[in-house]
Amino acid sequence: MKNISKLLISTFAALFIFSGSANAHVTVKPSSSAPEAWETYTLKVPVEKETATTKVTLKVPEGITFESYQPVPGWKVTTEGDKDGHVKTVTWAATDAGISAGQFQQFSFVAQNPKEETNVAWDAFQYYEDGEIVEWSGDEGSELPHSVTEISVAPKADAESTDHGHKDAADTNDSKTTDNSKDSLTTEDASNQTLIITLAVISLILSIVALFAALRKNKK
Repeated sequence: MKNISKLLISTFAALFIFSGSANAHVTVKPSSSAPEAWETYTLKVPVEKETATTKVTLKVPEGITFESYQPVPGWKVTTEGDKDGHVKTVTWAATDAGISAGQFQQFSFVAQNPKEETNVAWDAFQYYEDGEIVEWSGDEGSELPHSVTEISVAPKADAESTDHGHKDAADTNDSKTTDNSKDSLTTEDASNQTLIITLAVISLILSIVALFAALRKNKK
């Protein structure tokens, strides 16, 4: 029975570790938006380690025009641009404790989309207090994928409403940020939950099989 207990503990521990990492991606939402729209994007940064995240740098994709950001208490924002003055990177650096283990932080900003339909990739760099830098710059399906926003005249269902006028977008920034902060199940989140549930069922079945096998062995 002692070996069975060890098996059960190991199985469920591995399951919980995987389920935590499956939802720990740095993401930029919405995942789709209209061409030329002034969009309020939200960068979501979860912590997947036992040490705090103290800085996050986001690369602005080609064709995206960064306009402004929403201040977040405890964070200092700096930008770097090219020779024409276009913002190419945005960095949020903690002036306090940063994002602790088991927490996440959201950073919102306004940017204008490209004129043409395309897919834009958001490369992000997550800095931990222990010196590790996690680069969220891989392709979809990789271990450290970047977020992708589809710029299309027919946005996906999970896209937030967009404003095509610069002035209107700035005026509605606060209300749109509130909408973005509401947790909803996107396609990616739903897929992760389905995978976690499937693994839980498989783990339970394997544990039951191991239990019956051990009991039969003890009876012999």
